[in-house]
Amino acid sequence: MVQNVQWKMWMLVIPLAFVLLFFVFSTSEIFWYMYTFAMLLLMAISYLNSSFKDEVQTWEFLVFGIGYGTLTYGIIAAGYYLLSFVTPAVPTSVETFLESYGPTTVWHYLLLMLIIAPGEELFWRGYVQQKLKEMMSPFLAVTVSSILFGLSMAFSGFWLGVLAAIFSGFFWGLLYEWKKSMPLLIIAHITMTILLFLVLPLHT
Repeated sequence: MVQNVQWKMWMLVIPLAFVLLFFVFSTSEIFWYMYTFAMLLLMAISYLNSSFKDEVQTWEFLVFGIGYGTLTYGIIAAGYYLLSFVTPAVPTSVETFLESYGPTTVWHYLLLMLIIAPGEELFWRGYVQQKLKEMMSPFLAVTVSSILFGLSMAFSGFWLGVLAAIFSGFFWGLLYEWKKSMPLLIIAHITMTILLFLVLPLHT
C-alpha cells in the first residue's frame, strides 16, 4: 500500500517539477524567488519519499567532490570554447541567458550554493534516478534522469544550458552510483557553480 502511494506520488512529482520550472523561467523578475521555492518544495518531497546514500568518509567526499566538480567545469568550459570557434552565437547566447537569469548579488550566490545546487542533486539524483532504477537498469536510469534534468532547463530557452545539464546530470548520476555519496555530489555541484559563476566565468 505504501509503495503504491509512493509510485503515485512519483508519477505526479515529475510533471509538477516541469510545471514549477515553467513558472520559474516565465519571468526574470521573480526567477530567484520561484527557483528557490521550487527547489525547497522538491527537496521536501525527496526527503519524504527517498533515502540518500552517504558511504564515504568526510575527507573523501570533500576531496572527490571538489575534484569532480572541477572536472565537470573543465569539460563544460572546453565544450563552450570549442563551440565558440564554430559559431559566434554561443557567447551571445550565454550573455543573453546571464542577463536574464544570472546571479548578480551575494544572496543569489548563497541561494545557488545552499539551496539550488543541493536541491537539484537531492531531487534528480537522489529521488528521480533512484525511482527509475526500480523500473530499469542503473545505467538507463542515470541516462533518463539526466535527460529529464536537462529538459527541465529547456523553459529558459538556453539550449547550451540544456546540453550542459544533461552532461553534468549524466556524469554526476554515474558518480552517485559509483561512490554512493550524496554529500560528494553536492560538493561537486557547488564547486562547479563557484568556478562557473565566480572564479572562471565563461562569458568574460
